[in-house]
Amino acid sequence: MHIPDGYLGPQTCLATWGVMLPAWWAAARRVSARLGERQVPLLGAAAGFCFVVMMFNVPLPGGTTGHPTGAALAGILLGPAAAVIALSVALALQALLFGDGGITALAANCLNMAVVAPLVGHWCYRLLAGRSPAPRRSYWAGAAAGYLAINAAALGTALLLGLQPYLAHTPDGRALYCPYGLGVTLPAIMLGHLAVFGPVEAALTAGTLAFLRAGEEKEAADVPAD
Repeated sequence: MHIPDGYLGPQTCLATWGVMLPAWWAAARRVSARLGERQVPLLGAAAGFCFVVMMFNVPLPGGTTGHPTGAALAGILLGPAAAVIALSVALALQALLFGDGGITALAANCLNMAVVAPLVGHWCYRLLAGRSPAPRRSYWAGAAAGYLAINAAALGTALLLGLQPYLAHTPDGRALYCPYGLGVTLPAIMLGHLAVFGPVEAALTAGTLAFLRAGEEKEAADVPAD
């Protein structure tokens, strides 16, 4: 889902930066007010985890890539605000160090993968899992949250790319930026995510939740009784 430089017109880039700058500011304020010292390492670990899983890119038609994100998991474990920061850091490092996603398109990539995906994952999980979910319900809720989150981000990417030929073109109709319209970007991006990357994200989210719960139960069992 990383959009490279040159695929989004200036008006789209400016619009996404206009959305993300206040989003980063609001998320940073919320995190600084609510995140305790014990949660800071978790924020760093989440950023590192998302950085690693997003490096496994598979090229897709339409000028983008497919890969897991870890966004739903970050939204579930950290909350939406901290997830925005963690994923944005991961995406910025990928763009700056590895050229994975464009610099001008950084805000667009963050909008899809650091805002839309964790928000959808967080609220989907809360809706399906409830307040005190049983383990199996928690895993299924996590799987559904992961599947919906990555496909929501993929839809945002497909829409941003697919709108470019209509927003910026020469008088004879030739696209100036992304050459593929919605008729190409929607099926090209969504089919891969609905059929492949969505199930991978679902398994990643549910499996990590199960791993973390098993670790907590083992730690509780190892604590000696008074």
